[in-house]
Amino acid sequence: MVAQAPTPVTQWGMPQAGPFRWTRPETWPREALALAGYWLASRMVMIGMLKSGKAEQAIEVHRTYHGWFQVLQTGTFPVGDVTWQYPPGAALAMLAPGLLPFLTYLQAFALLMLATDAVTQAALVRVSLRRNGGVHRGRSTAGAWMWAMALPLMLGLPYGRYDLPVTALAMAALLLLPSRPRMGGALAGIATMVKVWPALVVLGAPRGRGSRQAWAAMCASAAALLLVLATLFHGAFDFLTAQKGRGVEIESLGGSLLQVARVLGWPGDVDQHYGSLEFLGPYVHTVARASLLLTALAFGWLLLWRFRAQRWSAATPYDAALTAVLLFTVTSRVISPQYLIWLIGLAAVCLTQRGSSQRPVALLVLLATAVTTVDYPLFFDALISGGWKGTVVIMVRNGLLLAASLSSAARLWRATVSPAAARQPAPQLRRGPIRVA
Repeated sequence: MVAQAPTPVTQWGMPQAGPFRWTRPETWPREALALAGYWLASRMVMIGMLKSGKAEQAIEVHRTYHGWFQVLQTGTFPVGDVTWQYPPGAALAMLAPGLLPFLTYLQAFALLMLATDAVTQAALVRVSLRRNGGVHRGRSTAGAWMWAMALPLMLGLPYGRYDLPVTALAMAALLLLPSRPRMGGALAGIATMVKVWPALVVLGAPRGRGSRQAWAAMCASAAALLLVLATLFHGAFDFLTAQKGRGVEIESLGGSLLQVARVLGWPGDVDQHYGSLEFLGPYVHTVARASLLLTALAFGWLLLWRFRAQRWSAATPYDAALTAVLLFTVTSRVISPQYLIWLIGLAAVCLTQRGSSQRPVALLVLLATAVTTVDYPLFFDALISGGWKGTVVIMVRNGLLLAASLSSAARLWRATVSPAAARQPAPQLRRGPIRVA
């Protein structure tokens, strides 16, 4: 009998990737082929929804993104434009279609989103599958299926918003953190400068050298990108005050409460404000302040969890990222449909680990994504005008998101802090099989 050499593992106990090769078809497992077939079919449908250029997402790219593109080409951010509320790195997403001058702006934008989707799907397959068609110890292909199946539920929306590349960067950062904390942190920093929420992905890094490296790399890369963009463009820091006048968007958790109040006789109204449809009227300011207070409480809870957590598994960094983004999404004054792309991506990363505590939460995210499409675009006009149809839909969607966030936080706490979990024997990570020669 000959003992096989132990399977290499990372400093956090995660098995390193096997010899899966995209360039060698004979190493492709059947499940990878099934995923590829489903991905191609579903993405053709998504692209078809944008092809006519009449969908709202296509109009948004034509009207808003292309307008920002033209302003950015002059060397300045859209200063004074209340709809520009993003960190300076968002300029990279707006300027990127200019790299394909032989296409229209919409065509180039959609092609780049499609390519980002493809690379993300391939990465999820790669971290899960081995050459022989099996699964890495502790890994699962559920994450790859989550990404493949959940994104088309949003119809053409993912290809008409720039949240897809931001989510892809955050997912890459999470997947790299265990083995390459500096690289993972650097990607998180870049993503943070594109849209702020990816700063949360390093929250669950285990205490120690790897965590310090990830945090330092994130801060350094974010600062470096900010410095470069501030040098190249005028008005790079305008985004810091752009959202000070935001109210309560009609699809937010607070907005759904005001929607119910409107049906019951509240005299408020809905109008275009700061680039989105918001409620205007009595008590709106109070609801907005309550949302900010809940966000502060969520941040305090996350700090408490970080301080109290005693047990880290390979899935903990992924689970903590999903919990943090869920809490900040639900307590936000704005919940746009594209925010579900963030949650789909983070849930998919969680599902790559069999030991994740967030598997039921991912199902709730999937259901919330489906209801979001019922809300937008199917019932969105009804939501604007008021009435029970749109109100019921948005209450169901936000109820699912609220349930997902509370369940996510509770499961993360039980897995890492709760004394009850401490009494359970920790699963032993097998270092490699013994084969008979």
